[in-house]
Amino acid sequence: MNENFGKKSFRRSKSQRVLTGVCGGIGAFTGVDANIVRLAFAVFTLLGGSGILLYLIAWLLMPEEGAQSSVLEHIIRNFQGKESKL
Repeated sequence: MNENFGKKSFRRSKSQRVLTGVCGGIGAFTGVDANIVRLAFAVFTLLGGSGILLYLIAWLLMPEEGAQSSVLEHIIRNFQGKESKL
């Protein structure tokens, strides 16, 4: 039996992408349509700007589908002079 059956990973989507795939990845992970997630980010942005901050944090922390590391990990490894696999 497949050991990864039923395991979801929190990753940015390559197929449900408008900007960076954050909303598509969150939608796939939670089982919610990506457009609903996009709408939620828009509402948070209009109600004080927190949607933009949350989106940027998610983009930095969520690795892309098929990638081994996140953007933030890549930045930190480059700053330390270590090889990064983005």
